[in-house]
Amino acid sequence: MARQGFGGGMPNMQQLMKQAQKMQKQMEEAQAKIGEMEVTATVGGGMVEVVATGNKEVKSITIKPEVVDADDIETLEDLVLAAVNEAIRQAEELSQKEMGKLTGGMPTGGLF
Repeated sequence: MARQGFGGGMPNMQQLMKQAQKMQKQMEEAQAKIGEMEVTATVGGGMVEVVATGNKEVKSITIKPEVVDADDIETLEDLVLAAVNEAIRQAEELSQKEMGKLTGGMPTGGLF
């Protein structure tokens, strides 16, 4: 009888492997989709704009000419830094939201 129980467990393992492979494929597809999505962060009333992908890759930075002041570089640096950080925060939020659809909101343990 013990032998029958052991043999009965094998199909479950195969089924689990198939499910794991399916989920891995879905995650890869979701990550590709996230990488194509973009977020836009603006600061300083639109003076600095940063566009980034869902994978947290900065695609562009736009700076309005009126914010450029040779006597006040620190303000421009602060605005750029704030916009980049906001774009990264939005990209992370987007990634978590999209992956959450796949994982049912379960934590991914930092995998994404």
